[in-house]
Amino acid sequence: MRPCIGVTTSRRTGWRVFPFIAANIWLAGGRALRWDSGREADLAAVAGLVVGGGDDVSPMLYHGELVAEARLDPDRDALERRLVLEALAAGKPVLGICRGAQMLNIAQGGNLHQRAYDHYADSRQYRTILPRKTVSIVEQTGLARIAGTAPMRVNALHSQAVDRLGSGLRVAARDEGGMIQAIERTEPPFAIGVQWHPEYLFYARRQRALFRAVVKAALHSQADPVDIADQSV
Repeated sequence: MRPCIGVTTSRRTGWRVFPFIAANIWLAGGRALRWDSGREADLAAVAGLVVGGGDDVSPMLYHGELVAEARLDPDRDALERRLVLEALAAGKPVLGICRGAQMLNIAQGGNLHQRAYDHYADSRQYRTILPRKTVSIVEQTGLARIAGTAPMRVNALHSQAVDRLGSGLRVAARDEGGMIQAIERTEPPFAIGVQWHPEYLFYARRQRALFRAVVKAALHSQADPVDIADQSV
């Protein structure tokens, strides 16, 4: 049976993003259920969680200052923070995409750079779904076991990024300027957050591997990134 994976999206843009995520989950052997801040979300109905991109995370969650250009959805913030905490407590895997990586960090007590490129002068800012940014994957991490350690070309749409890591998390990838591009839990359950959008890079086997990993972990709810080594390239 295909495990059901809950997918959170923006109320504004989720209609165009969800089909890409759902297709990747289907190719990985699962099936997707869409949630947003206007829909009931019951974690008991799914075996895993993908927290999608879109919208900025409110700085109120980590005692930051509001910036004028931020696009916020407080109801989505509350929904996703609850779901991440419930998933981790229940031993269900989590994949965070862009905003989702940031929410994973905040839910574990971390914070963000709201204007990340102000802090990383050597990080080139892109706003494209095409793979133009290069990231380096940290060796001996779960992400390395899933996607290998060779430099990875990814896309980028974000302006915020992880600053201080939350409890139980470690850096799994950085870009050429040192900005954090992926984080992961150091202990079960499986949880990885990537700053890029793998759903748009479905033609790349290393990106599809992320979805295979979360679907496999959903089948084995206590899986750790170390336990999914057979997903590596």
